[in-house]
Amino acid sequence: VIHLLANLLTFYPHEFLKTAFYVVVEHIPKPDFAGLREIGLSDFIDMDVAGITYKNTYYILPHVARNLRVHFHELAHVVQWRELGAHAFIMRYINEIQTCGYNDAPLEIMAYALDAHFTSNGNKFNISDYITQQF
Repeated sequence: VIHLLANLLTFYPHEFLKTAFYVVVEHIPKPDFAGLREIGLSDFIDMDVAGITYKNTYYILPHVARNLRVHFHELAHVVQWRELGAHAFIMRYINEIQTCGYNDAPLEIMAYALDAHFTSNGNKFNISDYITQQF
């Protein structure tokens, strides 16, 4: 955990990291209601993922628990949830998945671009401030 925190502190403020949490789980918790499938989210619900974020907590599988890129990506989503608020995030995320698909959803594109920057040893900057400016 200390190694993880030290690496993430170069991009995420300590105060932010103190309010973000992760849980290692055997199965990623995803809502699976008929209504979500009816609006076209079946592929997303059934998709195999290594992690998912709800508000300030993200859930990851054991095989990625030490993968900094996964933590970085999910923390970007924690910032997005915080900046947009739960209702607005959920509505925007669903709309993006419906209209663009998962791979082309702007919230995902943002998180993947940021985690790629992190893993390529890109210049350090405050990710929370950056995401806030994007909204």
